[in-house]
Amino acid sequence: MVYFIRDVISYLETWAPPAYQESYDNAQLIVGNPDAEVTGILCTLDATQEVVAEAIEKGCNLIIAHHPIVFKGLKSLTGKNYVERTIIKAIKEDIAIYAIHTNLDHILGGVNSKIAEKIGLKNTRILSPKSGVLSKMVTFIPAAHTAQVLKGLFEAGAGEIGAYKNCSFRVNGVGTFLPTEKANPTVGKPGLSEEVSEDRVEILFPSHLKGRILAKLRQVHPYEEVAYYLHTLENENQEVGAGILGELETEVEETAFLAFLKNVMNLSVIRHTKLLGRPIRRVALCGGAGIFLLEAAKRTGADLFITADVKYHEFFDADNQLIIADIGHYESEFFTKELLKDKLSEKFTNIALYLSNAVTNPISYL
Repeated sequence: MVYFIRDVISYLETWAPPAYQESYDNAQLIVGNPDAEVTGILCTLDATQEVVAEAIEKGCNLIIAHHPIVFKGLKSLTGKNYVERTIIKAIKEDIAIYAIHTNLDHILGGVNSKIAEKIGLKNTRILSPKSGVLSKMVTFIPAAHTAQVLKGLFEAGAGEIGAYKNCSFRVNGVGTFLPTEKANPTVGKPGLSEEVSEDRVEILFPSHLKGRILAKLRQVHPYEEVAYYLHTLENENQEVGAGILGELETEVEETAFLAFLKNVMNLSVIRHTKLLGRPIRRVALCGGAGIFLLEAAKRTGADLFITADVKYHEFFDADNQLIIADIGHYESEFFTKELLKDKLSEKFTNIALYLSNAVTNPISYL
């Protein structure tokens, strides 16, 4: 079966919707033609000239990167820095570059879940869930058609709350209306007042699915004019947000756990606050620059917070309440390319998938 770049993007964005990326981010197709047929996919943390060369060598015309090569606006393409040189090389060689960044950070099963899996955390949940990303729809359905309409809405992605699917609330009442002469009513006749036994149905859905949900409602609802209300909710979406919190199977002594962490994450060094003389059981983490989640980690009673890019004075903010372990930005997200390859292999079984061998870490240690 032939797949195009747009097919790969659609699959990834169903998994990690672009709506969940931060406002400063640039997760999208950065270079390339979405209508091009995919010859092979190279998964990487960063897109660099070396990675583009590797894609050419492996016969891949699509690079899936975690970090966007273009973060700021480009005003020229003259090759004066590594960003411009990488873009120029990709365009010349007809290599597409797609970035899936903070949207992949913000989902269960994403970047932070991969880190949690590597270090053996159980009972994981989002450390800082996002609010304002859920909507509620209220609509009115003739009782005889309620099951049919709900089935369509569920298929479109509505009605999921955590581990529960097909969730809704309904109460029966009486709907009244008077069709005008221009109307073509499903029930009743123009010019005659009508009363119908209707179900008031309330259902939640991710806000970014609004267009799809409304299109499905109009498709499956029997009425010519569909009555509905939409509300953006302040509720936190427990499936979307920053960081992960979880627990180790058993308590581990501090030094032993840091040694384990260093080994399992292939670290050269761990920068950490002083040890507190108590075992590690509850662990909070955030791949990349995640110190903004320190207070959330404290509130949850975490014994240790794993992240990267911690500044000198920010280590003081641990305040003897937990241990901060800075494992490095590249190191914390290294296994993201493995996560991407595994996800893509579930769908695109006939496309060559590769993990980049390029070491794109700009930091070295003596």
